[in-house]
Parts: sequence; C-alpha cells; structure tokens
Amino acid sequence: MSAQSAAGRPGAHVETGSVSRWDHDMLGSVEVPGDAYYGAHTARAVVNFPITGETLSARPHLIRALAAVKQAAASANAEVGALDGDLASAIAHACTEIREGAMHEQFVVDLIQGGAGTSTNMNANEVIANRALELLGLSRGEYTALHPLDHVNLGQSTNDVYPTAVKLALDAHIAGLLGALAGLRDAFAGKAAEFADVLKMGRTQLQDAVPMTLGQEFAAFAATLAEDEQRLGEARVLLHELNLGGTAIGTGLNARPGYRQLAVEHLRRLTGIPTLVSSPDLIEATQDVGVFVQLSGVLKRVAVKLSKICNDLRLLSSGPQAGLGEINLPARQAGSSIMPGKVNPVIPEAVNQIAFEVIGNDVTVTLAAEGGQLQLNAFEPIIYRSLSAGLDHLAAGVTVLTEQCVRGITADRDRLARTVAASTGLVTALSPAIGYESACAIALEAHRTGRPALDLVRERALLTEAELRALTSPAVLAGLLGP
Repeated sequence: MSAQSAAGRPGAHVETGSVSRWDHDMLGSVEVPGDAYYGAHTARAVVNFPITGETLSARPHLIRALAAVKQAAASANAEVGALDGDLASAIAHACTEIREGAMHEQFVVDLIQGGAGTSTNMNANEVIANRALELLGLSRGEYTALHPLDHVNLGQSTNDVYPTAVKLALDAHIAGLLGALAGLRDAFAGKAAEFADVLKMGRTQLQDAVPMTLGQEFAAFAATLAEDEQRLGEARVLLHELNLGGTAIGTGLNARPGYRQLAVEHLRRLTGIPTLVSSPDLIEATQDVGVFVQLSGVLKRVAVKLSKICNDLRLLSSGPQAGLGEINLPARQAGSSIMPGKVNPVIPEAVNQIAFEVIGNDVTVTLAAEGGQLQLNAFEPIIYRSLSAGLDHLAAGVTVLTEQCVRGITADRDRLARTVAASTGLVTALSPAIGYESACAIALEAHRTGRPALDLVRERALLTEAELRALTSPAVLAGLLGP
C-alpha cells in the first residue's frame, strides 16, 4: 500500500519525508513528529503531564525493563499460539535493540503521570510497534500489520506490565547502591586497620566517656554498612515476586493458558534473575504495593545511618583549632567567600542532604501506598520516581563519600594522645581498683584544677606505677584483650 493511499487511514502516516504524521487513538487523530517512534497516546501524555521535566528517558533501567517484559510477552504469546511468529520475532528484535540502549530518547512521557503508568506502557507499546514495523519493511503507523495494543500489548495490561517493569528496574537500581555501599565499607575497613593503634576518647552525649581506638570507631562504620547491605539484599529479593499475566486486576483475562508461566520463564532468561517467580495470588499482587513500602523503609534506614556517619565525620574533623580536630578530611574546595583559609566538610554535607531527600521520599511512598483503592494502586509512578531517585542519589553520594572523602582521611595522632592523657575518662578504667568514691574525687579535682587525672592518682599513691601502666595500656583501655 502506498503512503498516499494510507494517509487517510487511522493510524497511518503521511508520505515519507513529511515533518509530521497522524496517529489515531480512541479520542481521534493526533499529529506527531514524522521521525518519532511513539504515537498518539504518548503525544497526548506529553501534553497532559508537563510535571517535572524528567522523562522516562532519564531512567534507562525502567526502559530496559519495559523492553524485557514486552519481549518476554511476545515470546510467550508466540509459544501459546496467540501471536504470529514473524510478528513476535520483529517485536523481540525491537525490544532487544531497546535493551541495548537504542531509542531511549523516544520515551518522552514525564515520570509523574496519571493512569497508574498507562502512558508509560503505551509509550513502550508504540515505540516497539513502530520499530518492529520498520524491521518488517513497513512504515511507522501501519498498525493494521502490527498494532501497539493488539500485538505488542497482547495478553497484557498496564496493571501487570508496569509494576513488573518497575520491580525489574528497581532491582537494577539496588545493584548500583549495593556496589557503592560495598566500596564505602571497604574504605572504612581500610581506615580501621590504618588507625588500629591510635588511642582516643570515646564520647556519649558529646561528653568524654571511656577510651577506644580510632580504628574501632571506623570499624563500627564498616559494620553498620554491612548490616544495611544485608537488609537491602533482603528487600531486593522481595521484588522478584511478579504479577505478570494477571492483566487488568489479576484474573488473567485475555491471556492464553500457559502464557503466564512462559512469560516469567522468558523474563528470567532475559534479565538473568533466576529468582523471578509468579505471585501465588495475582489479584492480591496487583493491588498490593507493600514491597515498595518495605524497600522505602530500608532505604530510609540506609539514609539515616549514612547521615549519622557523616555527622560523626564532621564532628570529628571540626575546628580545626577550636573543634575536636581528631581527624582531617581531604580539602576539596575553598569553604568561604569571606573567611580566608576556611575549608568545609562539603562531601559529608552533600550526603546529609541526600539522606534528607530519601527520608522525605519515604513519606511520599507511604502516602502513595496508602492511597490505593480496591483492585489497583494508581500511584505507582510517584512510588517508582521516589524510590529510583533515592537509590540513584544514594549510590552517587556513597561513591563520592568513598572516593573524595573517606579514602583520604588522616588522623591527628598527637592531638588524640594529648586528649586521652588529659581526659578524666581514664578514671573509669581505674574505678574497680581504687573504688568509685575515690575515682569520683579524682575526676572532680581534675575538672576543677585542669591537672591530669593520672598525676592525681600518683600523688595520692592510690596505685603503683606498674598498676597504672597495666590498667591504662591501650589494649586494656580499648577492650582489645577480649572478654
């Protein structure tokens, strides 16, 4: 059929070389750019949702996940006899190209959109259909041969495609954060080994407590990150239960028998995720977004603990003259437009701000999850945007913290030695030997006079020099001798 004769047909485009073409949907005809792979529904969504300026193209993980779902669906539909083999092959080829990075700029719908992700699903359907038509030697918009809904979306609904793609995309986002956290944990563990012999005062409620080593302090940072990696890995596995095949509300209407199982099998192969499974209750799985609430809670946990670590780094490096000044953070940029020589802890401050964002996003996810009604939650677009942004920003922030800050931290060993010697916290180690009342008297006099507590113990002959050395050795003070 010539382009001229096709021009008046719904879904067809005007002659090749024109600057635009006309696509058709249930509301009528829509003019779209002639070189666009998307069609009418996508064009309407662009007009309807000028919200953030951040389009699907900013989330390549989601685009690749959508293409994987569509490819798995096409292969499954072909196997159950619902889709012609040549059409399935063309769809699969188009999906492969998208998964490899092609045509991502054609995903132009805003991340925040009404319709429970329908515009995202339609954007994918249209791009894949028009590319598949080209692969068949046809023109974009010749939907009588291969249709975005009749063929690309066969046996599917936005309500099972979108959440499945979101889960696959979030799995990839999580992998990035896990890699970043492992790098930061290793950096802290390296510093723990480097500072293993550096004695310092531990603090509770910002007051001197008892001695420890700087290495122990940094080892605790590494340990808390390891815990978060484990919790994040547990949340990641929960994403692998899918409702694909449930179509509109989980009943599987319009999907052929056997399609559901085959689609999930193909997804395992395409994604390399062997733990993908079909939910035992597709109706429940279609309406429930508890897994996203769970993941958001874990991300909040990660953010809170990272922010606390950054607070500690800023405190420990404060000063340098009038603060704690126990460690030195790498100087990354001038800290003031008015105060010469001032250097600020800009890297930890940036990570603090990312943490604040993630904590706020958790409220958004919570409200979006609570706002669902009956058989569907319509607010998964804002859930995905919140979670993906948090995961990506945390991964970037953690990487910057590792490379631009933690690896370059040094200790002020002389200052730490002086503060330990001068601190009344040492008296706690002597209390079992000299008694609590005597220890209190020593501490109070040391506070009042500014004299070192150990000098007062010697002056009062409460312990021999050998006893003092034994009780105040670094190994004993830091609990390094074991239980």
